[in-house]
Amino acid sequence: VFAGVLGNLIEWYDYALYGASAGIVLGPLFFKGDSAATTLAAFATFAVGFAVRPIGGLLIANFGDKVGRKPALLLTVTLMGIATVSIGLLPTYDQIGMWAPALLIFFRALQGFGAGAELAGALTLVSEYVSPRRRGFVTGMVNGMGGGGTLLSTFAFFAVSALPKDAFMAWGWRLPFLASIVLFFLAMYIRRTLEETPEYQATAEKRQGETGTRAPIVTVFKSYPRNTVSGMLVWTGHNCNYYLTSTFALAFITSKNVGMDLPSALTAVMIASFLHVITAPLFGMLGDRIGYRQVFAGAMIFCMAWAYPFFLMLRSGDFMLVTIALIIGYAGVSAATNGSAGAFTANLFPTRYRYSGIAVSKEFNAAAIGGTAPLIATALILAANGDVWLVALYSALLSLVTVVGIVVAGRGVGNSPVEDPEDALAVDSKSAPAAVVNQ
Repeated sequence: VFAGVLGNLIEWYDYALYGASAGIVLGPLFFKGDSAATTLAAFATFAVGFAVRPIGGLLIANFGDKVGRKPALLLTVTLMGIATVSIGLLPTYDQIGMWAPALLIFFRALQGFGAGAELAGALTLVSEYVSPRRRGFVTGMVNGMGGGGTLLSTFAFFAVSALPKDAFMAWGWRLPFLASIVLFFLAMYIRRTLEETPEYQATAEKRQGETGTRAPIVTVFKSYPRNTVSGMLVWTGHNCNYYLTSTFALAFITSKNVGMDLPSALTAVMIASFLHVITAPLFGMLGDRIGYRQVFAGAMIFCMAWAYPFFLMLRSGDFMLVTIALIIGYAGVSAATNGSAGAFTANLFPTRYRYSGIAVSKEFNAAAIGGTAPLIATALILAANGDVWLVALYSALLSLVTVVGIVVAGRGVGNSPVEDPEDALAVDSKSAPAAVVNQ
Protein backbone atom coordinates (compact mmCIF):
# COMPACT_ATOMS: atom_id res chain seq x y z
CA VAL A 1 0.00 0.00 0.00
CA PHE A 2 2.84 2.39 0.85
CA ALA A 3 4.47 1.71 -2.53
CA GLY A 4 1.23 2.55 -4.31
CA VAL A 5 0.55 5.62 -2.19
CA LEU A 6 4.08 7.00 -2.62
CA GLY A 7 4.02 6.71 -6.42
CA ASN A 8 0.69 8.49 -6.60
CA LEU A 9 2.00 11.17 -4.24
CA ILE A 10 4.81 11.83 -6.74
CA GLU A 11 2.40 11.87 -9.70
CA TRP A 12 0.15 14.48 -8.14
CA TYR A 13 3.04 16.47 -6.71
CA ASP A 14 4.32 16.79 -10.27
CA TYR A 15 0.93 17.57 -11.76
CA ALA A 16 -0.22 19.97 -9.05
CA LEU A 17 3.13 21.75 -9.13
CA TYR A 18 2.77 22.31 -12.86
CA GLY A 19 -0.83 23.42 -12.39
CA ALA A 20 0.05 25.84 -9.58
CA SER A 21 2.89 27.40 -11.55
CA ALA A 22 1.21 27.33 -14.98
CA GLY A 23 -0.60 30.65 -14.94
CA ILE A 24 1.74 32.39 -12.47
CA VAL A 25 5.24 31.41 -13.67
CA LEU A 26 5.37 29.12 -16.69
CA GLY A 27 3.06 31.25 -18.83
CA PRO A 28 5.05 34.49 -18.49
CA LEU A 29 8.47 32.79 -18.67
CA PHE A 30 7.91 30.33 -21.53
CA PHE A 31 5.31 32.09 -23.69
CA LYS A 32 4.88 35.61 -25.04
CA GLY A 33 1.73 37.73 -25.05
CA ASP A 34 -0.70 39.38 -22.63
CA SER A 35 -1.58 37.75 -19.31
CA ALA A 36 -4.73 36.01 -20.56
CA ALA A 37 -2.91 34.61 -23.61
CA THR A 38 0.04 33.27 -21.61
CA THR A 39 -2.30 31.67 -19.07
CA LEU A 40 -4.21 29.94 -21.86
CA ALA A 41 -0.93 28.78 -23.44
CA ALA A 42 0.33 27.40 -20.13
CA PHE A 43 -2.92 25.51 -19.54
CA ALA A 44 -2.80 24.23 -23.13
CA THR A 45 0.61 22.76 -22.33
CA PHE A 46 -0.92 21.31 -19.17
CA ALA A 47 -3.43 19.57 -21.45
CA VAL A 48 -0.61 18.10 -23.58
CA GLY A 49 0.42 15.89 -20.68
CA PHE A 50 -3.08 14.46 -20.62
CA ALA A 51 -3.21 13.99 -24.38
CA VAL A 52 -0.39 11.42 -24.22
CA ARG A 53 -1.60 9.78 -21.00
CA PRO A 54 -3.76 7.20 -22.83
CA ILE A 55 -0.77 6.16 -24.97
CA GLY A 56 1.46 5.65 -21.94
CA GLY A 57 -1.41 4.07 -20.05
CA LEU A 58 -2.20 1.53 -22.76
CA LEU A 59 1.41 0.56 -23.52
CA ILE A 60 2.65 0.33 -19.94
CA ALA A 61 -0.56 -1.27 -18.63
CA ASN A 62 -0.38 -3.90 -21.36
CA PHE A 63 3.20 -4.53 -20.24
CA GLY A 64 2.05 -4.68 -16.60
CA ASP A 65 -0.67 -7.24 -17.32
CA LYS A 66 1.69 -9.44 -19.33
CA VAL A 67 5.02 -9.10 -17.51
CA GLY A 68 4.13 -7.88 -14.03
CA ARG A 69 3.01 -4.99 -11.88
CA LYS A 70 6.47 -4.32 -10.42
CA PRO A 71 8.47 -3.56 -13.61
CA ALA A 72 5.62 -1.42 -14.94
CA LEU A 73 5.47 0.66 -11.77
CA LEU A 74 9.26 1.12 -11.76
CA LEU A 75 9.03 2.44 -15.32
CA THR A 76 6.23 4.92 -14.58
CA VAL A 77 7.98 6.55 -11.62
CA THR A 78 11.25 6.79 -13.58
CA LEU A 79 9.63 8.64 -16.48
CA MET A 80 7.81 11.04 -14.18
CA GLY A 81 10.94 11.76 -12.14
CA ILE A 82 13.08 12.53 -15.20
CA ALA A 83 10.42 14.82 -16.69
CA THR A 84 9.73 16.87 -13.56
CA VAL A 85 13.39 17.50 -12.72
CA SER A 86 14.05 18.43 -16.36
CA ILE A 87 11.28 21.08 -16.29
CA GLY A 88 13.04 22.64 -13.31
CA LEU A 89 16.25 22.92 -15.36
CA LEU A 90 14.78 24.39 -18.56
CA PRO A 91 15.98 27.77 -19.89
CA THR A 92 13.24 30.34 -20.51
CA TYR A 93 11.91 32.02 -23.66
CA ASP A 94 14.19 35.03 -23.18
CA GLN A 95 17.20 32.70 -23.12
CA ILE A 96 16.55 30.30 -26.01
CA GLY A 97 13.44 31.60 -27.75
CA MET A 98 10.94 29.10 -29.18
CA TRP A 99 13.01 26.16 -27.97
CA ALA A 100 11.82 26.97 -24.44
CA PRO A 101 8.09 26.21 -24.98
CA ALA A 102 9.02 23.30 -27.28
CA LEU A 103 11.12 21.64 -24.57
CA LEU A 104 8.49 22.40 -21.94
CA ILE A 105 5.88 20.65 -24.09
CA PHE A 106 8.22 17.66 -24.63
CA PHE A 107 8.91 17.08 -20.94
CA ARG A 108 5.27 17.73 -20.09
CA ALA A 109 4.38 14.98 -22.58
CA LEU A 110 6.98 12.63 -21.08
CA GLN A 111 5.56 13.32 -17.64
CA GLY A 112 2.08 12.49 -18.92
CA PHE A 113 3.28 9.31 -20.66
CA GLY A 114 4.57 7.91 -17.37
CA ALA A 115 1.68 9.20 -15.29
CA GLY A 116 -0.75 7.55 -17.72
CA ALA A 117 -0.06 4.17 -16.14
CA GLU A 118 0.97 5.25 -12.64
CA LEU A 119 -2.40 5.62 -10.95
CA ALA A 120 -3.89 2.64 -12.80
CA GLY A 121 -0.91 0.55 -11.66
CA ALA A 122 -1.10 1.76 -8.08
CA LEU A 123 -4.84 1.07 -7.89
CA THR A 124 -4.29 -2.39 -9.40
CA LEU A 125 -1.46 -3.15 -6.98
CA VAL A 126 -3.27 -2.25 -3.76
CA SER A 127 -6.63 -3.70 -4.82
CA GLU A 128 -4.97 -7.07 -5.45
CA TYR A 129 -3.24 -7.16 -2.08
CA VAL A 130 -6.42 -6.86 0.01
CA SER A 131 -9.83 -8.44 0.25
CA PRO A 132 -12.40 -6.91 -2.12
CA ARG A 133 -14.27 -5.89 1.02
CA ARG A 134 -11.48 -3.38 1.79
CA ARG A 135 -10.84 -2.05 -1.71
CA GLY A 136 -12.60 1.24 -1.09
CA PHE A 137 -10.40 2.09 1.87
CA VAL A 138 -7.04 1.25 0.26
CA THR A 139 -7.83 2.69 -3.16
CA GLY A 140 -9.14 5.75 -1.32
CA MET A 141 -5.73 6.05 0.35
CA VAL A 142 -4.02 5.93 -3.04
CA ASN A 143 -6.42 8.36 -4.70
CA GLY A 144 -6.35 10.56 -1.61
CA MET A 145 -2.67 11.15 -2.21
CA GLY A 146 -3.77 13.49 -4.96
CA GLY A 147 -4.47 15.85 -2.08
CA GLY A 148 -1.12 14.96 -0.52
CA GLY A 149 0.70 15.78 -3.73
CA THR A 150 -1.23 19.02 -4.06
CA LEU A 151 -0.44 19.87 -0.44
CA LEU A 152 3.29 19.23 -0.86
CA SER A 153 3.56 21.10 -4.14
CA THR A 154 1.50 24.03 -2.87
CA PHE A 155 3.60 24.22 0.30
CA ALA A 156 6.79 24.15 -1.77
CA PHE A 157 5.41 26.85 -4.08
CA PHE A 158 4.26 28.86 -1.06
CA ALA A 159 7.74 28.69 0.46
CA VAL A 160 9.57 29.90 -2.63
CA SER A 161 6.95 32.59 -3.35
CA ALA A 162 8.18 34.34 -0.18
CA LEU A 163 11.37 35.21 -2.08
CA PRO A 164 11.67 38.67 -3.66
CA LYS A 165 9.72 38.64 -6.93
CA ASP A 166 12.81 38.94 -9.13
CA ALA A 167 14.54 36.03 -7.38
CA PHE A 168 11.34 33.96 -7.45
CA MET A 169 10.86 34.46 -11.19
CA ALA A 170 14.58 33.98 -11.95
CA TRP A 171 15.35 30.78 -10.03
CA GLY A 172 13.08 30.32 -7.00
CA TRP A 173 10.27 28.65 -8.95
CA ARG A 174 12.70 25.91 -10.06
CA LEU A 175 13.39 24.60 -6.55
CA PRO A 176 10.09 22.69 -6.06
CA PHE A 177 10.59 20.93 -9.42
CA LEU A 178 14.14 19.92 -8.52
CA ALA A 179 13.06 18.77 -5.04
CA SER A 180 10.94 16.00 -6.59
CA ILE A 181 14.14 14.00 -7.07
CA VAL A 182 14.01 13.11 -3.35
CA LEU A 183 10.55 11.55 -3.74
CA PHE A 184 11.71 9.79 -6.90
CA PHE A 185 14.63 7.98 -5.24
CA LEU A 186 12.45 7.03 -2.25
CA ALA A 187 9.79 5.53 -4.53
CA MET A 188 12.39 3.65 -6.55
CA TYR A 189 13.85 2.14 -3.38
CA ILE A 190 10.44 1.04 -2.07
CA ARG A 191 9.22 -0.38 -5.37
CA ARG A 192 12.38 -2.38 -6.01
CA THR A 193 11.54 -4.40 -2.87
CA LEU A 194 8.02 -5.26 -4.05
CA GLU A 195 6.82 -8.74 -4.91
CA GLU A 196 4.04 -9.43 -7.36
CA THR A 197 0.50 -9.50 -5.96
CA PRO A 198 -0.96 -12.91 -4.95
CA GLU A 199 -3.76 -12.57 -7.51
CA TYR A 200 -1.35 -11.76 -10.33
CA GLN A 201 1.03 -14.60 -9.41
CA ALA A 202 -1.81 -17.10 -9.39
CA THR A 203 -3.18 -16.04 -12.78
CA ALA A 204 0.35 -15.84 -14.26
CA GLU A 205 0.97 -19.45 -13.24
CA LYS A 206 -2.33 -20.42 -14.80
CA ARG A 207 -1.33 -18.72 -18.07
CA GLN A 208 2.02 -20.52 -18.36
CA GLY A 209 2.14 -22.46 -21.60
CA GLU A 210 -0.72 -20.51 -23.18
CA THR A 211 -0.11 -19.53 -26.78
CA GLY A 212 -1.82 -17.11 -29.12
CA THR A 213 -3.44 -15.09 -26.36
CA ARG A 214 -4.79 -11.67 -27.27
CA ALA A 215 -3.26 -8.52 -25.87
CA PRO A 216 -5.01 -7.55 -22.62
CA ILE A 217 -6.12 -4.23 -24.08
CA VAL A 218 -7.91 -6.01 -26.96
CA THR A 219 -9.71 -8.34 -24.56
CA VAL A 220 -10.84 -5.45 -22.39
CA PHE A 221 -12.75 -3.93 -25.32
CA LYS A 222 -13.93 -7.22 -26.86
CA SER A 223 -14.94 -9.26 -23.82
CA TYR A 224 -15.99 -6.52 -21.40
CA PRO A 225 -17.49 -3.77 -23.61
CA ARG A 226 -20.21 -2.65 -21.18
CA ASN A 227 -17.80 -2.46 -18.26
CA THR A 228 -15.26 -0.59 -20.39
CA VAL A 229 -17.81 1.99 -21.55
CA SER A 230 -18.99 2.44 -17.98
CA GLY A 231 -15.41 2.81 -16.74
CA MET A 232 -14.65 5.47 -19.34
CA LEU A 233 -17.80 7.46 -18.48
CA VAL A 234 -17.66 7.35 -14.68
CA TRP A 235 -14.41 9.31 -14.39
CA THR A 236 -15.88 12.28 -16.29
CA GLY A 237 -17.36 14.28 -13.43
CA HIS A 238 -14.49 13.39 -11.13
CA ASN A 239 -11.78 14.48 -13.56
CA CYS A 240 -13.58 17.71 -14.40
CA ASN A 241 -14.23 18.80 -10.83
CA TYR A 242 -10.93 17.53 -9.46
CA TYR A 243 -8.88 19.64 -11.87
CA LEU A 244 -11.16 22.64 -11.59
CA THR A 245 -10.58 22.52 -7.83
CA SER A 246 -6.92 21.53 -7.65
CA THR A 247 -5.53 23.33 -10.73
CA PHE A 248 -7.85 25.97 -12.18
CA ALA A 249 -9.05 27.43 -8.88
CA LEU A 250 -5.64 28.78 -7.86
CA ALA A 251 -5.10 30.57 -11.17
CA PHE A 252 -8.67 31.93 -11.07
CA ILE A 253 -8.65 33.36 -7.55
CA THR A 254 -5.26 35.03 -8.10
CA SER A 255 -6.28 36.49 -11.49
CA LYS A 256 -7.09 40.17 -12.07
CA ASN A 257 -10.81 39.34 -12.10
CA VAL A 258 -10.71 38.16 -8.46
CA GLY A 259 -7.47 39.65 -7.13
CA MET A 260 -6.79 37.38 -4.15
CA ASP A 261 -3.19 37.62 -2.96
CA LEU A 262 -1.02 34.55 -3.63
CA PRO A 263 -0.12 33.65 0.01
CA SER A 264 -3.81 33.64 1.05
CA ALA A 265 -4.80 31.62 -2.02
CA LEU A 266 -2.06 29.04 -1.41
CA THR A 267 -3.06 28.76 2.25
CA ALA A 268 -6.68 28.00 1.30
CA VAL A 269 -5.52 25.33 -1.17
CA MET A 270 -3.23 23.73 1.44
CA ILE A 271 -6.01 23.51 4.02
CA ALA A 272 -8.37 21.81 1.56
CA SER A 273 -5.59 19.50 0.31
CA PHE A 274 -4.69 18.37 3.83
CA LEU A 275 -8.31 17.50 4.60
CA HIS A 276 -8.63 15.69 1.25
CA VAL A 277 -5.89 13.23 2.30
CA ILE A 278 -7.95 12.33 5.37
CA THR A 279 -11.44 12.26 3.89
CA ALA A 280 -10.76 10.26 0.68
CA PRO A 281 -10.05 6.93 2.48
CA LEU A 282 -12.95 7.65 4.86
CA PHE A 283 -15.29 7.93 1.88
CA GLY A 284 -13.68 4.71 0.62
CA MET A 285 -14.59 3.01 3.91
CA LEU A 286 -18.13 4.30 3.51
CA GLY A 287 -18.18 2.74 0.04
CA ASP A 288 -16.99 -0.57 1.50
CA ARG A 289 -20.03 -0.51 3.78
CA ILE A 290 -22.87 0.89 1.68
CA GLY A 291 -21.57 0.44 -1.89
CA TYR A 292 -19.23 2.35 -4.20
CA ARG A 293 -22.06 3.13 -6.61
CA GLN A 294 -24.03 4.92 -3.92
CA VAL A 295 -21.12 7.07 -2.72
CA PHE A 296 -19.96 7.86 -6.25
CA ALA A 297 -23.41 8.78 -7.60
CA GLY A 298 -24.34 10.70 -4.46
CA ALA A 299 -21.24 12.92 -4.73
CA MET A 300 -21.92 13.71 -8.38
CA ILE A 301 -25.61 14.51 -7.80
CA PHE A 302 -24.59 16.87 -5.00
CA CYS A 303 -22.00 18.47 -7.28
CA MET A 304 -24.62 19.27 -9.89
CA ALA A 305 -26.39 21.52 -7.37
CA TRP A 306 -23.15 22.77 -5.79
CA ALA A 307 -21.29 23.91 -8.92
CA TYR A 308 -22.71 27.45 -9.17
CA PRO A 309 -22.34 28.33 -5.46
CA PHE A 310 -18.78 26.96 -5.58
CA PHE A 311 -17.65 29.32 -8.33
CA LEU A 312 -19.52 32.28 -6.81
CA MET A 313 -17.62 31.72 -3.56
CA LEU A 314 -14.33 31.55 -5.44
CA ARG A 315 -15.12 34.74 -7.33
CA SER A 316 -15.75 36.61 -4.07
CA GLY A 317 -12.01 36.58 -3.29
CA ASP A 318 -12.87 36.45 0.42
CA PHE A 319 -10.40 34.16 2.22
CA MET A 320 -13.03 32.47 4.41
CA LEU A 321 -15.51 31.88 1.56
CA VAL A 322 -12.78 30.62 -0.77
CA THR A 323 -11.45 28.25 1.88
CA ILE A 324 -14.92 26.84 2.63
CA ALA A 325 -15.58 26.42 -1.09
CA LEU A 326 -12.32 24.52 -1.61
CA ILE A 327 -12.93 22.32 1.45
CA ILE A 328 -16.39 21.32 0.23
CA GLY A 329 -15.26 20.92 -3.39
CA TYR A 330 -11.92 19.22 -2.76
CA ALA A 331 -12.15 17.51 0.64
CA GLY A 332 -15.83 16.76 0.08
CA VAL A 333 -16.92 16.12 -3.51
CA SER A 334 -13.52 15.14 -4.99
CA ALA A 335 -12.61 13.08 -1.92
CA ALA A 336 -15.89 11.15 -2.20
CA THR A 337 -15.29 10.35 -5.86
CA ASN A 338 -11.63 9.54 -5.16
CA GLY A 339 -12.71 7.21 -2.38
CA SER A 340 -15.15 5.30 -4.57
CA ALA A 341 -13.90 5.56 -8.17
CA GLY A 342 -10.78 3.41 -7.71
CA ALA A 343 -12.56 0.45 -6.13
CA PHE A 344 -15.53 0.77 -8.50
CA THR A 345 -13.25 0.66 -11.56
CA ALA A 346 -10.98 -2.11 -10.18
CA ASN A 347 -14.05 -4.30 -9.70
CA LEU A 348 -15.14 -3.85 -13.31
CA PHE A 349 -12.32 -6.05 -14.65
CA PRO A 350 -10.83 -9.47 -13.85
CA THR A 351 -7.29 -9.86 -12.55
CA ARG A 352 -5.49 -10.66 -15.79
CA TYR A 353 -6.94 -7.57 -17.52
CA ARG A 354 -7.37 -5.23 -14.53
CA TYR A 355 -4.34 -2.99 -15.12
CA SER A 356 -5.31 -2.43 -18.76
CA GLY A 357 -8.99 -1.97 -17.87
CA ILE A 358 -8.31 0.71 -15.28
CA ALA A 359 -5.83 2.47 -17.58
CA VAL A 360 -8.34 2.54 -20.46
CA SER A 361 -11.13 3.75 -18.19
CA LYS A 362 -9.21 6.51 -16.51
CA GLU A 363 -6.71 7.75 -19.08
CA PHE A 364 -8.94 8.18 -22.11
CA ASN A 365 -11.22 10.20 -19.89
CA ALA A 366 -8.32 12.11 -18.33
CA ALA A 367 -7.10 13.11 -21.79
CA ALA A 368 -10.52 14.31 -22.91
CA ILE A 369 -11.73 15.87 -19.64
CA GLY A 370 -9.02 16.28 -16.99
CA GLY A 371 -6.37 17.88 -19.15
CA THR A 372 -8.77 20.26 -20.87
CA ALA A 373 -10.85 21.29 -17.85
CA PRO A 374 -8.64 24.24 -16.73
CA LEU A 375 -8.32 25.45 -20.33
CA ILE A 376 -12.07 25.21 -21.01
CA ALA A 377 -12.92 26.83 -17.68
CA THR A 378 -10.62 29.77 -18.41
CA ALA A 379 -12.17 30.19 -21.87
CA LEU A 380 -15.75 29.96 -20.50
CA ILE A 381 -15.11 32.67 -17.91
CA LEU A 382 -13.58 34.92 -20.58
CA ALA A 383 -16.59 34.24 -22.83
CA ALA A 384 -18.96 35.18 -19.98
CA ASN A 385 -17.04 38.42 -19.31
CA GLY A 386 -15.91 37.22 -15.89
CA ASP A 387 -19.19 35.60 -14.85
CA VAL A 388 -19.14 31.98 -13.65
CA TRP A 389 -22.48 30.56 -14.80
CA LEU A 390 -21.04 28.93 -17.93
CA VAL A 391 -18.26 27.10 -16.10
CA ALA A 392 -20.75 26.02 -13.40
CA LEU A 393 -23.04 24.59 -16.08
CA TYR A 394 -20.04 22.79 -17.61
CA SER A 395 -19.20 21.22 -14.23
CA ALA A 396 -22.81 20.15 -13.60
CA LEU A 397 -23.25 18.54 -17.03
CA LEU A 398 -20.06 16.50 -16.74
CA SER A 399 -21.12 15.35 -13.26
CA LEU A 400 -24.32 14.07 -14.85
CA VAL A 401 -22.23 12.01 -17.32
CA THR A 402 -20.69 10.14 -14.37
CA VAL A 403 -24.15 9.27 -13.03
CA VAL A 404 -25.05 7.91 -16.49
CA GLY A 405 -21.86 5.83 -16.49
CA ILE A 406 -22.75 4.28 -13.14
CA VAL A 407 -26.17 3.36 -14.49
CA VAL A 408 -24.58 1.84 -17.63
CA ALA A 409 -22.56 -0.56 -15.45
CA GLY A 410 -25.76 -2.15 -14.23
CA ARG A 411 -26.94 -2.94 -10.73
CA GLY A 412 -24.37 -4.86 -8.68
CA VAL A 413 -21.47 -4.37 -11.08
CA GLY A 414 -18.72 -2.32 -9.47
CA ASN A 415 -19.73 -3.27 -5.93
CA SER A 416 -18.26 -6.78 -6.24
CA PRO A 417 -15.27 -7.80 -8.38
CA VAL A 418 -15.77 -9.26 -11.84
CA GLU A 419 -13.58 -12.32 -12.29
CA ASP A 420 -12.57 -14.29 -15.37
CA PRO A 421 -13.73 -17.88 -14.71
CA GLU A 422 -10.24 -19.27 -15.25
CA ASP A 423 -8.71 -16.66 -12.96
CA ALA A 424 -11.21 -17.48 -10.26
CA LEU A 425 -10.14 -21.11 -10.33
CA ALA A 426 -6.47 -20.14 -10.29
CA VAL A 427 -6.58 -17.84 -7.26
CA ASP A 428 -6.27 -19.40 -3.82
CA SER A 429 -9.30 -18.22 -1.89
CA LYS A 430 -7.21 -17.91 1.25
CA SER A 431 -4.64 -15.56 -0.25
CA ALA A 432 -7.04 -13.48 -2.34
CA PRO A 433 -10.72 -14.01 -1.48
CA ALA A 434 -13.01 -12.84 -4.22
CA ALA A 435 -16.68 -12.95 -4.98
CA VAL A 436 -17.21 -14.16 -8.53
CA VAL A 437 -19.67 -12.18 -10.59
CA ASN A 438 -20.57 -13.63 -13.97
CA GLN A 439 -20.60 -11.13 -16.80
